[in-house]
Amino acid sequence: MFLTSVLLCNRFGVACACTHPLDLTKVRLQTAEHSPGAPSPSMYTVIRTAISESGYRSLYTGLSASIFRQMTTTLTRLGAYEKIKETLLANGPPSHAQLLLAAMIAGGIGGVVGNPADILFVRIISDSMKPPAQRYNYSSVSSGLMSILRTEGFKGLTRGMDANTASQVGSYDFVKTHLLARPLPLTDYQFRDNILCHVASSTLAGTIATTITSPADVLRARLMAVTSNKSSIEVLRQALREEGPKFLLKGWTPAFIRLGPNTVLMFVFFEQFKRTWRTLFPVDSRA
Repeated sequence: MFLTSVLLCNRFGVACACTHPLDLTKVRLQTAEHSPGAPSPSMYTVIRTAISESGYRSLYTGLSASIFRQMTTTLTRLGAYEKIKETLLANGPPSHAQLLLAAMIAGGIGGVVGNPADILFVRIISDSMKPPAQRYNYSSVSSGLMSILRTEGFKGLTRGMDANTASQVGSYDFVKTHLLARPLPLTDYQFRDNILCHVASSTLAGTIATTITSPADVLRARLMAVTSNKSSIEVLRQALREEGPKFLLKGWTPAFIRLGPNTVLMFVFFEQFKRTWRTLFPVDSRA
């Protein structure tokens, strides 16, 4: 199953490259400094500004950090979740509560492993929105890691870790189980365990994940974008005081547009790889 996750993440890296401009827009919306009396930038404004100032290639700023993030966070999260689920299946079908706990544990492990990549991703993407004197100017992922360790120490690699969450894997399993358990209301249509079911489940999972994680995602991005010693509570209080509760959903639209197809691709690929794994290695086909 570990090999399955590795192969999945290779495919997911392609999906990541396709949706990177939306990820870039989301982060820039989340980390944009609030100016009293000035309207908040829109998704269209951020994209138009990036293209007018630096050309279309600027929409792929930080792509290497984005792929690095997926190869660490996603690989760990999916691999850990499947391993935990395999253990639970040894004692019979797991309950929703057990699957939720498995998703939380796997998400936490993935968040810890991928946190340094997340920091680099946020800083590289939001750098152009800062005054020149405040920019990090990381030339690559490796130079960024070395710079953080040199100037902030190991603690710098843990910034925003307390706000790092994951809900895709848990919501996907929850939705898929319910779709397979009973016919759809009003239509009496019964889903089968096929690509249609996987697409429907992952689409709903993407919507749930975008909404649930949006507040933590905004807070995490703001914590990672700066080097000050402000805690997550202090950042939250300041943002609520200056911008109001609506700041918690900043970047929701590009996040959903990006996470929707990304989640669909990820889980459709994942299901197909699991099916192939069961065929090639039937002894391990308990997931």
